[in-house]
Amino acid sequence: MFAQLSQTLSGLKLPLRVEIKGGPSMDLGPAPTVTLEINDLSLLAELQEPSLDKLGEAYINQRIEVRGNIMDVIEVADRLSKGLLGEASERPPERTAHDKQLDAEAIAYHYDLSNDFYTLWLDPEMVYSCAYFRKPDDALAQAQVQKLDHLCRKLRLKPGERLLDVGCGWGGLARHAARHYGVQVHGITLSRSQLELANEKISREGLTDQIQLELLDYRDLPPDGSFDKVVSVGMFEHVGHANLPEYFRILFEQLKPGGLAMNHGITSRHVDGRPVSRGAGKFIGRYVFPHGELPHLATAIANMSDQGLEVVDVESLRLHYALTLDHWSRNLEERLAEAAQLVPDKTLRIWRIYLAGCAYGFKRNWMNLHQILAVKPRADGGHSLPLTRADLYN
Repeated sequence: MFAQLSQTLSGLKLPLRVEIKGGPSMDLGPAPTVTLEINDLSLLAELQEPSLDKLGEAYINQRIEVRGNIMDVIEVADRLSKGLLGEASERPPERTAHDKQLDAEAIAYHYDLSNDFYTLWLDPEMVYSCAYFRKPDDALAQAQVQKLDHLCRKLRLKPGERLLDVGCGWGGLARHAARHYGVQVHGITLSRSQLELANEKISREGLTDQIQLELLDYRDLPPDGSFDKVVSVGMFEHVGHANLPEYFRILFEQLKPGGLAMNHGITSRHVDGRPVSRGAGKFIGRYVFPHGELPHLATAIANMSDQGLEVVDVESLRLHYALTLDHWSRNLEERLAEAAQLVPDKTLRIWRIYLAGCAYGFKRNWMNLHQILAVKPRADGGHSLPLTRADLYN
């Protein structure tokens, strides 16, 4: 079987060494940078069609080991699967309406993993979303503060305004908006671990009079229209295509007439929202973000418009997210020994693949990330936004 695999792979010319544990090996190129060690001989047949999800599952289940820089590992895996499978696309999956229990379980699976684990590789503000780089060599901490400020400036926050933060995470944006823009923030999350740490940070920084966070599903928000601004960062990927109309209707209902809504989230490359091809999307859906669905930008805008929100500005931050994920992946790789004390081996393997793989995918336009700013027009159709973007960059 190894001889058959050698024949299958021999023409790919990859910087890869494939070896059987305690047995033969073969180099697919003159200077291998990555070694794939096969622990489970039954995997030899599966490697005749090495999709990215098969390779990922084999690694997290210790059927294979890999040696080499994690970014090199991801690139070789992609070239290996592409070389043998081509560019076949996934079919659009069936859409299911997410109920509250399903979403709560999915959020708990990912975000309640371990606050200490996330602390190892995030910035000091614990911002788990795309940073904003003014220069490619900006430090991660600086870029995350720049992102928080970019959001606040786009929302034109003013002292005394009420801001609703949907999916508030560890409260980094809420604290920044309260400290630097003088707003009152109400944040909601489905993650108990995030809420606990966020409230500790808010108390420590003396912001309890300005920020109130609670464990609440967005569908349970009362439609009182009392907020001047609404922001949602890294949240709508969990909503599901079937629930997008309800999600944007609820955001609309939270706003006063003339209020602004900012939706910051990952978007699909494909208009029909199909997952990333050759099994990468399947792996993320199965092991990283259960029930996550990426809408295309056009789908997001259509649903916002249908619910009465007027889209006034769109910005792609795809390459910013590639840089962010590079930082996260490097930070984790530098602290693997500490991470291994905080999460199970399988979990750590999943996160190594996830962070490095997403950095690779965003660089290559497998998916995108968009900030979409919208306004709830007043009864006469007007609003108070400036006529240009000049104020954002002064």
